Amino acid sequence: MTDVTAPEATGFDALKGLGTTAEAAPEYVQKLDAQGRAYSTGKRKNAIARVWVKPGTGKFTINGKDQLQYFAREILRMMIAQPLVVTGRETQFDVVCTVEGSGLSGQAGAIRHGLSHALTHYEPALRPVLKPHGFLTRDSRVVERKKYGRAKARKSFQFSKR
Repeated sequence: MTDVTAPEATGFDALKGLGTTAEAAPEYVQKLDAQGRAYSTGKRKNAIARVWVKPGTGKFTINGKDQLQYFAREILRMMIAQPLVVTGRETQFDVVCTVEGSGLSGQAGAIRHGLSHALTHYEPALRPVLKPHGFLTRDSRVVERKKYGRAKARKSFQFSKR
């Protein structure tokens, strides 16, 4: 005696019901310290920047100095202000940061990275604005180490047959 039932679905039809429910995007919440500041660390090359953001008038303080004093080059000042310019918050926040290591260019990149993260901690709605510009991504390029038997990381000594 054969049991006659509906034929089982094969191929893609069988997979339709197996789909998992799409997980919701993570909910980002405001993270502030006791003084009402948002904190984040930014890194670039060998530079590490600790950045605090608080409501204010748009004043930048780097290692106890004004940004005009610390970064003499206009391009570096423009670079650290990019997250504020893109989000339209140039005069709404005071930024205090300490930075060490690397050179001025690496330090400016570290401050920009830390400032972007601190802004998302203060105002989570800014994340979709900053992410497409690449400000939340850590630039992982670092100096390659020197190898033995070489002048630098890849440069060889001058070759002489005799």
